[in-house]
Amino acid sequence: MSYQLLALDLDGTLTNSKKEISPLTLDALIEIQREGVKVVLASGRPTIGVLPLARKLRLNDYGGYILSFNGGRIMDCKNEELIYNRLLPSDIVPPLFHIVKKYAGVDILAYTRDAILSGIKPNQYTDLESGINHVPVEIVSDFAEQVTEPGNKLLITGEPEIIERIRQETQAFFRSYLNIYCSDPFFLEIMPAGVDKARSLLRLLTSIGLTADEMICCGDGYNDLTMIETAGLGVAMANAQPAILEKADYITRSNDEDGVLHVINKFLR
Repeated sequence: MSYQLLALDLDGTLTNSKKEISPLTLDALIEIQREGVKVVLASGRPTIGVLPLARKLRLNDYGGYILSFNGGRIMDCKNEELIYNRLLPSDIVPPLFHIVKKYAGVDILAYTRDAILSGIKPNQYTDLESGINHVPVEIVSDFAEQVTEPGNKLLITGEPEIIERIRQETQAFFRSYLNIYCSDPFFLEIMPAGVDKARSLLRLLTSIGLTADEMICCGDGYNDLTMIETAGLGVAMANAQPAILEKADYITRSNDEDGVLHVINKFLR
C-alpha cells in the first residue's frame, strides 16, 4: 500500500515528554512532505495550541492540515481557511455548569482565540492545559452567564476519581446530545455529538480525494482510538493506553524513542 497521508496526535505521540519534536523526526516529516505526503496534526488541543508546531513542520508550505478540538475544527494550513467547524450548542452551558460545580476541586474550561477561560478555580490540570498550549488562563466570574458561545469544546479538569463520577453523571444527563469522554483520566472532553478524530479525518480525505486505506494514523490516547481503527494503518505508540495497543495494526516505539520517526522509516521511506 502506498500511504499518502500521515495523521499524528501530538501529546504522547509526536512530541516527547518535554513537549518537543526531536530534530530527526522534524527533518523526516519535512522530507516526506517534499515527496508529496500530506501531514495532519490531529489533536484535542485548540487550534492556537497546534499552530506553533504546524509552523515548525512547515505545514503552510506543503499544504498540511490542523485537525484541532478532537476533530471539531479542520484548517488548511496553506491558506488558513476552515474546512470544517462544528460548534457546541449554546444551551448546554448552564446545566453542565450546574453539574460540575457540585464537585470539589474541579474546573471547567472554555477557549477563546487567545485565552483559556476558567469557570471555577484553576487546578493543577488547568495549569497543565495552559502550559501544553502556551495560552494564559483567565478566570470568569459567572461561567454560565458569560460563556454564551461555548465554541468547539469544553474541558473539565480534576482528579481522575472525581472526573469519572462527573463523566457518568454528564453522560446520563446529556445522552446522545453530546459526545463526552476522557482524553486523559484528568481531562473530560465535552464535544458536539458525532465529532471525533476519525469522522473529521474521513471528511478531510473525501475533500482531497484520498481514501482511509491511504492513511496512517499514530496515537496514544483514548481520543485517538477511532482514527486508529479507521486508518489503513493504525499505529499505537509503545506508551499508549491499553485499549489503543489492543486495536492498533502496528505498535511503534514510544514518544521518547522517536516512535513517529520509526513509522516514517518503515512505511513512508
